Amino acid sequence: MAIDGRERETVPSDADRPWTHEQAVVGDVRLHYVAAGDEDDPLVLLLHGFPEFWYSWREQIPALADAGYRVVAPDMRGYNLSEKPRGVDSYRIEKLVGDVVGLIAHFGRESAHIVGHDWGGAIAWETAIRRPEVVSRLAVLNAPHPERFRRELSRNPEQLRRSWYMLWFQMPALPETLLGAGTAAGIGRMLRESARPDTFSDEDVRRYREAAARPGALAAAISYYRALFRENLVAEARRLVGRDDRQHRVRAPTLLIWGEDDVALGTELTEGLGEWVADLRVERLPGATHWVQNDRPEAVGDLLVEFFGEGERE
Repeated sequence: MAIDGRERETVPSDADRPWTHEQAVVGDVRLHYVAAGDEDDPLVLLLHGFPEFWYSWREQIPALADAGYRVVAPDMRGYNLSEKPRGVDSYRIEKLVGDVVGLIAHFGRESAHIVGHDWGGAIAWETAIRRPEVVSRLAVLNAPHPERFRRELSRNPEQLRRSWYMLWFQMPALPETLLGAGTAAGIGRMLRESARPDTFSDEDVRRYREAAARPGALAAAISYYRALFRENLVAEARRLVGRDDRQHRVRAPTLLIWGEDDVALGTELTEGLGEWVADLRVERLPGATHWVQNDRPEAVGDLLVEFFGEGERE
Protein backbone atom coordinates (compact mmCIF):
# COMPACT_ATOMS: atom_id res chain seq x y z
CA MET A 1 0.00 0.00 0.00
CA ALA A 2 1.34 3.44 -0.89
CA ILE A 3 0.63 6.62 1.03
CA ASP A 4 2.25 9.88 -0.09
CA GLY A 5 4.33 7.81 -2.49
CA ARG A 6 5.86 5.69 0.27
CA GLU A 7 5.32 2.13 1.38
CA ARG A 8 3.42 1.60 4.60
CA GLU A 9 3.06 -1.51 6.66
CA THR A 10 -0.59 -2.53 6.94
CA VAL A 11 -0.94 -5.31 9.48
CA PRO A 12 -4.39 -5.86 11.05
CA SER A 13 -2.81 -7.81 13.92
CA ASP A 14 -0.97 -4.62 14.96
CA ALA A 15 -4.22 -2.74 15.53
CA ASP A 16 -4.34 -3.48 19.25
CA ARG A 17 -0.63 -3.02 19.90
CA PRO A 18 0.62 0.08 21.74
CA TRP A 19 2.77 1.57 19.00
CA THR A 20 2.61 3.82 15.96
CA HIS A 21 4.41 3.67 12.61
CA GLU A 22 6.34 6.83 11.72
CA GLN A 23 9.03 8.14 9.35
CA ALA A 24 12.11 10.26 9.96
CA VAL A 25 14.67 11.74 7.58
CA VAL A 26 18.05 11.26 9.25
CA GLY A 27 21.05 12.63 7.40
CA ASP A 28 20.97 11.09 3.93
CA VAL A 29 18.35 8.42 4.57
CA ARG A 30 14.66 8.05 5.38
CA LEU A 31 13.99 5.62 8.20
CA HIS A 32 10.74 3.93 9.15
CA TYR A 33 10.28 3.30 12.87
CA VAL A 34 7.77 2.10 15.42
CA ALA A 35 7.31 4.20 18.57
CA ALA A 36 5.55 3.70 21.89
CA GLY A 37 5.40 5.38 25.28
CA ASP A 38 5.12 8.96 26.46
CA GLU A 39 7.08 11.40 24.31
CA ASP A 40 8.59 13.03 27.40
CA ASP A 41 9.92 9.81 28.92
CA PRO A 42 13.60 8.76 28.66
CA LEU A 43 14.43 7.54 25.17
CA VAL A 44 15.30 3.91 24.39
CA LEU A 45 16.41 2.93 20.88
CA LEU A 46 16.05 -0.73 19.86
CA LEU A 47 18.34 -1.76 16.98
CA HIS A 48 17.58 -5.02 15.17
CA GLY A 49 19.97 -7.36 13.39
CA PHE A 50 20.10 -9.53 10.27
CA PRO A 51 17.67 -10.55 8.79
CA GLU A 52 15.20 -8.82 11.08
CA PHE A 53 13.32 -5.51 11.21
CA TRP A 54 11.54 -3.53 13.95
CA TYR A 55 9.22 -6.51 14.55
CA SER A 56 11.96 -8.44 16.37
CA TRP A 57 11.30 -6.16 19.38
CA ARG A 58 7.51 -6.66 19.43
CA GLU A 59 7.53 -8.10 22.97
CA GLN A 60 10.01 -5.64 24.49
CA ILE A 61 8.40 -2.47 23.06
CA PRO A 62 5.30 -2.56 25.30
CA ALA A 63 7.29 -3.79 28.32
CA LEU A 64 9.64 -0.81 28.13
CA ALA A 65 6.86 1.66 27.35
CA ASP A 66 4.86 0.43 30.37
CA ALA A 67 7.97 0.89 32.51
CA GLY A 68 8.14 4.59 31.64
CA TYR A 69 10.26 4.88 28.50
CA ARG A 70 9.81 6.41 25.08
CA VAL A 71 10.65 3.43 22.89
CA VAL A 72 11.72 3.69 19.26
CA ALA A 73 12.47 0.63 17.10
CA PRO A 74 13.64 1.62 13.62
CA ASP A 75 13.99 -0.44 10.50
CA MET A 76 17.72 0.04 10.02
CA ARG A 77 18.79 1.61 6.73
CA GLY A 78 18.19 -0.81 3.88
CA TYR A 79 15.68 -2.93 5.80
CA ASN A 80 11.93 -3.39 5.37
CA LEU A 81 10.27 0.04 4.94
CA SER A 82 13.37 2.19 5.41
CA GLU A 83 15.19 3.70 2.46
CA LYS A 84 17.74 1.50 0.69
CA PRO A 85 20.71 3.55 -0.52
CA ARG A 86 22.75 1.98 -3.29
CA GLY A 87 26.38 0.98 -2.96
CA VAL A 88 28.35 -0.85 -0.28
CA ASP A 89 29.82 2.41 1.05
CA SER A 90 26.32 3.48 2.11
CA TYR A 91 26.49 0.80 4.82
CA ARG A 92 29.83 1.61 6.43
CA ILE A 93 29.93 1.67 10.20
CA GLU A 94 30.26 5.45 10.31
CA LYS A 95 27.00 5.75 8.36
CA LEU A 96 25.19 3.31 10.67
CA VAL A 97 26.44 5.07 13.78
CA GLY A 98 25.40 8.36 12.18
CA ASP A 99 21.86 7.03 11.81
CA VAL A 100 21.71 6.30 15.56
CA VAL A 101 23.06 9.73 16.45
CA GLY A 102 20.64 11.32 13.99
CA LEU A 103 17.66 9.49 15.43
CA ILE A 104 18.53 10.66 18.93
CA ALA A 105 18.69 14.25 17.66
CA HIS A 106 15.43 13.76 15.73
CA PHE A 107 13.68 13.16 19.02
CA GLY A 108 15.23 16.25 20.57
CA ARG A 109 17.54 14.36 22.90
CA GLU A 110 21.23 14.58 23.63
CA SER A 111 21.51 10.93 24.63
CA ALA A 112 19.52 7.70 24.87
CA HIS A 113 19.63 4.17 26.19
CA ILE A 114 20.76 2.00 23.27
CA VAL A 115 19.80 -1.67 22.83
CA GLY A 116 21.10 -3.78 19.95
CA HIS A 117 20.83 -7.39 18.81
CA ASP A 118 23.13 -9.07 16.28
CA TRP A 119 24.06 -6.38 13.71
CA GLY A 120 22.13 -3.88 15.80
CA GLY A 121 24.40 -4.91 18.67
CA ALA A 122 27.49 -4.27 16.54
CA ILE A 123 26.17 -0.79 15.76
CA ALA A 124 25.34 -0.23 19.43
CA TRP A 125 28.90 -1.18 20.46
CA GLU A 126 30.39 1.13 17.83
CA THR A 127 28.09 4.00 18.81
CA ALA A 128 29.22 3.68 22.43
CA ILE A 129 32.87 3.54 21.32
CA ARG A 130 32.81 6.34 18.74
CA ARG A 131 30.14 8.64 20.17
CA PRO A 132 30.12 7.97 23.93
CA GLU A 133 28.34 11.23 24.71
CA VAL A 134 25.07 10.03 23.15
CA VAL A 135 24.84 6.69 25.01
CA SER A 136 23.40 6.80 28.53
CA ARG A 137 23.30 3.02 29.01
CA LEU A 138 24.16 0.25 26.59
CA ALA A 139 22.49 -3.16 26.29
CA VAL A 140 23.73 -5.70 23.74
CA LEU A 141 22.14 -9.05 22.86
CA ASN A 142 24.23 -11.79 21.22
CA ALA A 143 26.68 -9.48 19.53
CA PRO A 144 30.37 -9.49 20.49
CA HIS A 145 32.48 -6.48 21.32
CA PRO A 146 34.28 -5.74 18.01
CA GLU A 147 37.83 -6.08 19.28
CA ARG A 148 37.01 -9.17 21.34
CA PHE A 149 35.48 -10.73 18.22
CA ARG A 150 38.52 -9.90 16.09
CA ARG A 151 40.84 -11.56 18.58
CA GLU A 152 38.64 -14.65 18.85
CA LEU A 153 38.55 -15.06 15.07
CA SER A 154 42.33 -14.85 14.92
CA ARG A 155 42.94 -17.64 17.45
CA ASN A 156 39.85 -19.85 17.59
CA PRO A 157 39.28 -22.11 14.56
CA GLU A 158 35.84 -23.08 15.88
CA GLN A 159 34.64 -19.46 15.89
CA LEU A 160 36.12 -18.98 12.43
CA ARG A 161 34.15 -22.02 11.25
CA ARG A 162 30.95 -20.64 12.78
CA SER A 163 31.49 -17.35 10.94
CA TRP A 164 31.87 -18.91 7.48
CA TYR A 165 28.75 -17.16 6.19
CA MET A 166 30.45 -13.76 6.55
CA LEU A 167 32.93 -14.82 3.87
CA TRP A 168 30.16 -16.23 1.68
CA PHE A 169 28.41 -12.87 1.88
CA GLN A 170 31.43 -11.27 0.17
CA MET A 171 30.46 -12.95 -3.10
CA PRO A 172 28.74 -10.48 -5.45
CA ALA A 173 25.00 -10.94 -6.04
CA LEU A 174 24.82 -14.67 -5.30
CA PRO A 175 23.90 -14.59 -1.56
CA GLU A 176 20.98 -12.19 -1.96
CA THR A 177 19.80 -14.06 -5.06
CA LEU A 178 19.73 -17.42 -3.30
CA LEU A 179 18.30 -16.16 -0.02
CA GLY A 180 15.71 -14.05 -1.82
CA ALA A 181 14.36 -16.75 -4.11
CA GLY A 182 10.77 -17.85 -3.53
CA THR A 183 9.79 -14.76 -1.49
CA ALA A 184 12.93 -15.08 0.65
CA ALA A 185 12.36 -18.74 1.44
CA GLY A 186 16.04 -19.00 2.42
CA ILE A 187 15.48 -16.48 5.19
CA GLY A 188 12.66 -18.61 6.55
CA ARG A 189 14.86 -21.70 6.53
CA MET A 190 17.69 -19.86 8.25
CA LEU A 191 15.42 -18.70 11.05
CA ARG A 192 13.86 -22.12 11.52
CA GLU A 193 17.19 -23.98 11.51
CA SER A 194 18.97 -21.67 13.98
CA ALA A 195 16.11 -21.18 16.47
CA ARG A 196 14.22 -23.33 18.93
CA PRO A 197 11.21 -25.12 17.40
CA ASP A 198 8.79 -22.85 19.23
CA THR A 199 10.63 -19.54 18.78
CA PHE A 200 9.00 -18.30 15.58
CA SER A 201 5.39 -18.87 14.59
CA ASP A 202 4.35 -19.28 10.97
CA GLU A 203 3.14 -15.67 11.08
CA ASP A 204 6.50 -14.48 12.40
CA VAL A 205 8.39 -16.25 9.62
CA ARG A 206 5.97 -14.91 7.01
CA ARG A 207 6.60 -11.37 8.16
CA TYR A 208 10.39 -11.76 8.19
CA ARG A 209 10.27 -13.23 4.69
CA GLU A 210 8.01 -10.45 3.47
CA ALA A 211 10.36 -7.79 4.86
CA ALA A 212 13.42 -9.45 3.34
CA ALA A 213 11.71 -9.84 -0.03
CA ARG A 214 11.13 -6.10 -0.48
CA PRO A 215 13.08 -4.84 -3.53
CA GLY A 216 16.68 -4.14 -2.60
CA ALA A 217 16.35 -5.21 1.04
CA LEU A 218 18.58 -8.29 1.00
CA ALA A 219 21.26 -6.62 -1.11
CA ALA A 220 21.30 -3.77 1.40
CA ALA A 221 21.38 -6.09 4.43
CA ILE A 222 24.28 -8.09 3.01
CA SER A 223 26.08 -4.85 2.18
CA TYR A 224 26.53 -4.38 5.94
CA TYR A 225 28.82 -7.44 5.88
CA ARG A 226 30.60 -6.37 2.70
CA ALA A 227 31.30 -2.89 4.03
CA LEU A 228 32.54 -4.26 7.36
CA PHE A 229 34.87 -6.73 5.61
CA ARG A 230 36.45 -3.90 3.65
CA GLU A 231 36.81 -1.73 6.74
CA ASN A 232 38.41 -4.60 8.65
CA LEU A 233 40.96 -5.12 5.89
CA VAL A 234 41.99 -1.49 6.19
CA ALA A 235 42.11 -1.71 9.99
CA GLU A 236 44.26 -4.85 9.86
CA ALA A 237 46.68 -3.17 7.49
CA ARG A 238 46.95 -0.24 9.91
CA ARG A 239 47.67 -2.65 12.76
CA LEU A 240 50.45 -4.33 10.79
CA VAL A 241 52.24 -1.01 10.30
CA GLY A 242 51.57 0.16 13.85
CA ARG A 243 49.16 2.93 12.92
CA ASP A 244 46.01 1.67 14.64
CA ASP A 245 45.64 3.55 17.93
CA ARG A 246 41.92 2.89 18.51
CA GLN A 247 41.11 1.93 22.10
CA HIS A 248 37.65 0.35 21.53
CA ARG A 249 36.67 1.36 25.05
CA VAL A 250 33.08 1.73 26.23
CA ARG A 251 32.34 4.35 28.85
CA ALA A 252 28.62 3.67 29.36
CA PRO A 253 27.33 1.12 31.89
CA THR A 254 26.77 -2.00 29.79
CA LEU A 255 24.50 -5.04 29.97
CA LEU A 256 25.41 -8.02 27.78
CA ILE A 257 22.59 -10.56 27.36
CA TRP A 258 23.58 -13.83 25.71
CA GLY A 259 21.59 -16.83 24.58
CA GLU A 260 23.97 -19.71 25.25
CA ASP A 261 22.75 -21.90 22.36
CA ASP A 262 23.84 -19.49 19.63
CA VAL A 263 24.95 -21.51 16.59
CA ALA A 264 27.05 -18.65 15.19
CA LEU A 265 28.68 -17.08 18.26
CA GLY A 266 30.39 -18.92 21.12
CA THR A 267 29.80 -18.06 24.78
CA GLU A 268 33.53 -17.39 25.20
CA LEU A 269 32.82 -14.04 23.52
CA THR A 270 31.12 -12.95 26.76
CA GLU A 271 34.41 -13.37 28.67
CA GLY A 272 37.52 -11.22 28.99
CA LEU A 273 35.83 -7.91 28.23
CA GLY A 274 37.28 -5.94 31.14
CA GLU A 275 40.00 -4.48 28.94
CA TRP A 276 37.38 -2.50 27.02
CA VAL A 277 34.26 -2.33 29.20
CA ALA A 278 34.80 -1.22 32.79
CA ASP A 279 31.16 -1.23 33.96
CA LEU A 280 29.81 -4.53 32.64
CA ARG A 281 27.09 -6.97 33.67
CA VAL A 282 26.76 -10.24 31.75
CA GLU A 283 23.54 -12.30 31.76
CA ARG A 284 23.82 -15.68 30.01
CA LEU A 285 20.49 -17.41 29.34
CA PRO A 286 20.73 -21.21 29.07
CA GLY A 287 18.52 -22.77 26.41
CA ALA A 288 18.14 -19.50 24.50
CA THR A 289 19.52 -19.21 20.98
CA HIS A 290 20.89 -16.34 18.94
CA TRP A 291 17.32 -15.02 18.80
CA VAL A 292 17.34 -14.47 22.54
CA GLN A 293 14.68 -11.73 22.76
CA ASN A 294 12.30 -14.07 20.92
CA ASP A 295 13.22 -17.18 22.91
CA ARG A 296 12.97 -15.46 26.29
CA PRO A 297 10.92 -12.29 25.71
CA GLU A 298 9.83 -11.73 29.30
CA ALA A 299 13.27 -12.37 30.75
CA VAL A 300 14.91 -9.98 28.28
CA GLY A 301 12.25 -7.33 28.91
CA ASP A 302 12.70 -7.64 32.67
CA LEU A 303 16.48 -7.39 32.41
CA LEU A 304 16.27 -4.25 30.25
CA VAL A 305 13.73 -2.56 32.54
CA GLU A 306 15.82 -3.35 35.61
CA PHE A 307 19.07 -2.21 33.99
CA PHE A 308 17.71 1.09 32.72
CA GLY A 309 15.93 1.66 36.03
CA GLU A 310 19.28 1.54 37.79
CA GLY A 311 20.39 4.47 35.67
CA GLU A 312 17.25 6.48 36.41
CA ARG A 313 17.85 6.05 40.15
CA GLU A 314 21.46 7.23 40.05
